[in-house]
Amino acid sequence: MPIKLKVNNAAATVDVPPDTPLLWVLRDVLDLKGAKYGCGMGVCGACTVLVGGHAVRSCMTHVGSVEGEAITTIEGLSPDGLHPVQVAWEAIDVPQCGYCQAGQIMSAAALLARTPHPTDADIDTAMSGNVCRCGTYTRIRQAIHEAAEAGTPARSK
Repeated sequence: MPIKLKVNNAAATVDVPPDTPLLWVLRDVLDLKGAKYGCGMGVCGACTVLVGGHAVRSCMTHVGSVEGEAITTIEGLSPDGLHPVQVAWEAIDVPQCGYCQAGQIMSAAALLARTPHPTDADIDTAMSGNVCRCGTYTRIRQAIHEAAEAGTPARSK
C-alpha cells in the first residue's frame, strides 16, 4: 500500500514497505540528501529530522510509523536558509567537515522550538545524541545561544 507523507510542507506518496527506514525514503525515493547515514543505529544523529517538531533518528524510524505526520528535513527548515540556527551556524563558523551538521542543526531547531532560551545544560542534554567527530561542540553551543537571542521562527506543522 502506498504511504502518504507530508515532507517539508509538501504531500508525497511513496510505494515502499512500511518498515523501510525513513532515511532511505528521504534520500533514495524523495531525493532529499541532507539527512546523512552515519551509524544506522540511531546513536550518531547524522540522520536527524523533525517529525511533528521532534528530533528523530530517521535511520531507526520506519516510514509507516510517520504516515500523515509533518516531517521536516534540513532542506525544508527554511526556504531561504535563513532560519536563526542556520544563520548562527554560519556566523560562528561551526562546521569543519560538515557531515553531521544537518543533524546537529535539526536537533538545535527542535530544542529552540520547545525551549526558546536554553541553558548550557539544556543544550548539552538536547545535543547529546549528535556526534561531531571534528569536536566543534563549543561552537555548536555558542551558535545555539546566538540563535536563541535572534529568535526562532515558529515551526511549520
